[in-house]
Amino acid sequence: MATVAELKAVLKDTLEKRGVLGHLRAKMRAEVFNALDDQGEKPPPLSHENLLINELIREYLEFNKYKYSASVLTAESGQPVMPLERQFLIKELNIYEDSNAETV
Repeated sequence: MATVAELKAVLKDTLEKRGVLGHLRAKMRAEVFNALDDQGEKPPPLSHENLLINELIREYLEFNKYKYSASVLTAESGQPVMPLERQFLIKELNIYEDSNAETV
């Protein structure tokens, strides 16, 4: 029969492999941030420039599989939940997309 410590270790390992533990940690960090945040002070409105900058950061985070960090960024910044279309970003920022580059 397995000990409690062994069961805890197997459960932790399983949750880490499924990504659940990372998601819970990110959610907990976001909730702690929200609890500590001064509710009387409204965040500044999201400017067009900041919207684009945040979207580029989110694109980077998601490209590198930092999905929990991306979800915290979205929650804290007031960024829309639905990402902007990649082609819109390319046009707005007047950038060249390498045809060999991998996409998210």
